[in-house]
Amino acid sequence: MTENVAPAGSQQVAGGVAVGSAGDVLGRPRPVAARRDWWERHAHLVLPMPAVVAVLTMIAFPLLYTVWLSLTDWTLSNPEGATFVGLENYATLFTTDQRFANSVVITFYFTILGVTVQTFCGVTLALLFNRQFWGRGIFRTLAILPMVATPVAIALIFAMMFHPTLGVLNYFVTLIGLPPQTWIHSRQSVIPALVLVDTWQWTPLIMLIVLAGLAALPHDPYEAAEIDGASKLQTLWHITLPLVRPAIVTAVLFRMIDSLKTFDIIFVLTQGGPGGSSDTINLYLFNTAFSYFRMGTASSMVVIFFAIILGISLIAIRVRRGTWA
Repeated sequence: MTENVAPAGSQQVAGGVAVGSAGDVLGRPRPVAARRDWWERHAHLVLPMPAVVAVLTMIAFPLLYTVWLSLTDWTLSNPEGATFVGLENYATLFTTDQRFANSVVITFYFTILGVTVQTFCGVTLALLFNRQFWGRGIFRTLAILPMVATPVAIALIFAMMFHPTLGVLNYFVTLIGLPPQTWIHSRQSVIPALVLVDTWQWTPLIMLIVLAGLAALPHDPYEAAEIDGASKLQTLWHITLPLVRPAIVTAVLFRMIDSLKTFDIIFVLTQGGPGGSSDTINLYLFNTAFSYFRMGTASSMVVIFFAIILGISLIAIRVRRGTWA
């Protein structure tokens, strides 16, 4: 008997399927199959690549360029005469620039006071609006309106309300028997007054985030607490607040980052005054860059500010996840 041996490179038909050395069992050339397999294995890396490149271009390049500027003495008055000075700008800020140290203290004072008041008010409003009562939808809509307004417009309105003699706030203060306040025109009261404006605008954000957390809570713990005879205060303290803690921490994280970066309201109302008592990091670096034209020093402030916000964000994320151990 003789066997039919197909020559090299030829194809045979077995069961209606073309096979051979030049292709796979599907009759597809091997290079095409190899390319398709490669795409299927690496699609999760290749497809997001354009978006990753765009993000790196828009974020990484400006950040690296700012870091480079912070290592020079570049000024807008002499843009071509910049020289490399290393860490000299950072050393000056941390050792001899008392105004920068004061701006850091003011920024944290404004942020901590504002976020604390807003968190308390926002959680309280969320617990209130989580209950069923007549007109809840209308009042909830009215409560979030300040968050929609433009910060500059809000600052201009409050500037008139804070006027020592013509402002409406002092009129209400005198109605309850208190003396007129100086509000933003005094070193002692300027930060609390700014916190009042910031709280009025951004408390609804915390309220909405906490409301979303309350809406997602399970009903089983409350039914068990009711069977055990727990009071409403015990239920709130031992069930509601622990379960809604991730939402509260998320809201605090958002507000803390926003409060650290607050610029428009403070700039319109006080421009850092009186006497630099509301001169936050943002205002100081703005004046350093565009009033004194010291771009190298301002860039070093930006890098420090970015490091502060990044550190606080990482701490808040770990708190939210409960991974301190």
